[in-house]
Amino acid sequence: MITIKHPVDLPDTYPLERIGALKELLFFDIETTGFSGDTSQLYLIGCTYHDGFGWKLIQWFADTRESEAQLLESFFTFMKRFRILVHFNGDGFDIPYLLKCCRRLGLNYNFDSIISLDIYKKIKPYRKLLGLENMKQKSIEQFLGVSREDKCSGGELIQVYRDYLMSHESFLYDLLILHNEDDLKGMPSILPILNYADMLESPFTLTSQEVCGSWPFLNLTWQNPYSIPVPLEYDSAPVSMELHRDTLTCNISLYQGELKFFYPNYKDYYYLPMEDTAIHKSVGEYVDKDARKKATARTCYTKKCGLFLPQFGPLWSPALKEDYKGLLDYVEYSPDLLAGPETADSYARQILDYVSRKRD
Repeated sequence: MITIKHPVDLPDTYPLERIGALKELLFFDIETTGFSGDTSQLYLIGCTYHDGFGWKLIQWFADTRESEAQLLESFFTFMKRFRILVHFNGDGFDIPYLLKCCRRLGLNYNFDSIISLDIYKKIKPYRKLLGLENMKQKSIEQFLGVSREDKCSGGELIQVYRDYLMSHESFLYDLLILHNEDDLKGMPSILPILNYADMLESPFTLTSQEVCGSWPFLNLTWQNPYSIPVPLEYDSAPVSMELHRDTLTCNISLYQGELKFFYPNYKDYYYLPMEDTAIHKSVGEYVDKDARKKATARTCYTKKCGLFLPQFGPLWSPALKEDYKGLLDYVEYSPDLLAGPETADSYARQILDYVSRKRD
């Protein structure tokens, strides 16, 4: 086994204190000859960490097939110094892979004593909102405007490693070591994506609301404790939205006119065609039989005129619709609707969920 250790310059791209104390964080990445620790070989583990004076890089490289166990022993011994393990999709690949290697080699190591922070899992719930094509690290880099060129893919390096085991050529060794080092140096470039999780897991505070325009819309502005690096925009009726830095701004089209409230228990109602409304059977019994009929789900409603705000989930009642199959629910608008901080926050999240679904 070969151990490489030296200082490394890592950019300050995200306030790491949100994750934990600097000395508690260990970033890691592995290189393997396949997808399963049962049938392929681990040949490189790389880590970056802060020792109180600066960032350091440490790598353990299997220069022979027999040194795989030594790699694992060195890594797990070193890992005991830290409290939080940071990685990209490590919960899905790296960690299960290493555990399978340990079982195959009869080593009694695990990750029970360390907290795992998977950047991939942290941001995955917001993929649609962010408009990410997929959850590959390259897609996140493109979203953040990061330009990083891989000289070789992990798959291509499998043959490079096999050639190295046969020849021990220094240029092959350098290629393997530098690829892993570049991956670790590149991890800070995607850390800003965590700002979106920070924001969306924190409350939105409504700071203004105003009805505007002759075709009325409601302009709403929320503030958040966190700020995002790349703005998000969406514009398709009835929602126009911009998420910029720490501010969410929305224009919501209001409905002005007549809407219907549909009673859920239509079998208990009569429909009055002349009045175009439904009444409860306890009252309808006194209406002439020729002027009433049994209500159906589509005709069991009462109507209301006014100015209405669309809602994108169950928040206010009674909820009204344009018709029985209407996709949106509405509530009669009043500024007091959003007076409560929790309600205002819930409505902001409804809008963001709606945008996520529309981007699917």
